[in-house]
Amino acid sequence: MDINRYSPRYGVNYKHMTKLADFSTEEIFEFLYAARAMKDKFIAHEDTRIFRDVTLALLFGDTSLRTRSALEIAIHQLGGDCINLPYNERDMRAGENIKDIVTVLARYGVGALVTRGIKQRELDDYVSVSPIPIINSTNDDFDPVQTVCDLFTIWERKKKLEGLKIAYIGKGTHVASSLIMGAVKCGMEVAVATPAEFRLKREHILRAEQYGSITITDDPYFAAKDADVVYTDSYRYHSKPSEEEMHIMAPYKVNNSLMSTARPDAMFMHPLPASRGVEVTADIIDGKHSAVMEQAENKLHAIKGILALLIE
Repeated sequence: MDINRYSPRYGVNYKHMTKLADFSTEEIFEFLYAARAMKDKFIAHEDTRIFRDVTLALLFGDTSLRTRSALEIAIHQLGGDCINLPYNERDMRAGENIKDIVTVLARYGVGALVTRGIKQRELDDYVSVSPIPIINSTNDDFDPVQTVCDLFTIWERKKKLEGLKIAYIGKGTHVASSLIMGAVKCGMEVAVATPAEFRLKREHILRAEQYGSITITDDPYFAAKDADVVYTDSYRYHSKPSEEEMHIMAPYKVNNSLMSTARPDAMFMHPLPASRGVEVTADIIDGKHSAVMEQAENKLHAIKGILALLIE
């Protein structure tokens, strides 16, 4: 389906975002059009304060810099407020009831609960009882917010999505799991190159393959051949990789040699934080192919679009 032929209605039926598998192609387009509308209004300095009495609650079990900042700034620009809630797995194991948490937050006037670092199984439990939207900003399995941001950035630069080839190179992370789902649902050709030791979860691949063809390989050059987009992710965000891991991942570093196999106008993407010289060379992430700063900027607008469609 061609996104440029789609007419948005600026609404989605499902009011939780924990994984993109829950949304149709049309609903993903809705999020992308909403992001574009929010960015246009931002550039034009138009008033977007649609949530004057809405509070966004952040329940983070993991550290965050850009995502937390983007969320807090987004809800502020939308006219609402933001609160940060303490999350401790020991408290949850001690008997804190999920239904009690979300029900009380709803009664406090909270418009949505955004989580980070909370297991998907637990998020599914939240969704099953929550009267307010649950938004997964990232966990070990998925990163749907990042993918909305990424697809918007690709559409913005390439002027289309359908028919483009995206190559994900590196370690099979939660970012990749969401990316392949979003890309195939938008009609993109997907190639994934990971070492055998760090492949994507088979269940995530099988689910994404229901919507399109995905090439899985251990050869990064084969994956990147004629790609319109080359994407990689950090694998040393929370812990220093071992020497063995560094050795395994070395052939998957995105450099000039690898990018030369992609299309001449290919764009390079990375969700940040990035380790220059590890998963990507500095001349690529800081060079003419890079859309990384656009990605980082567009996370703000993507989040505003997501909130606008999910919060009633």
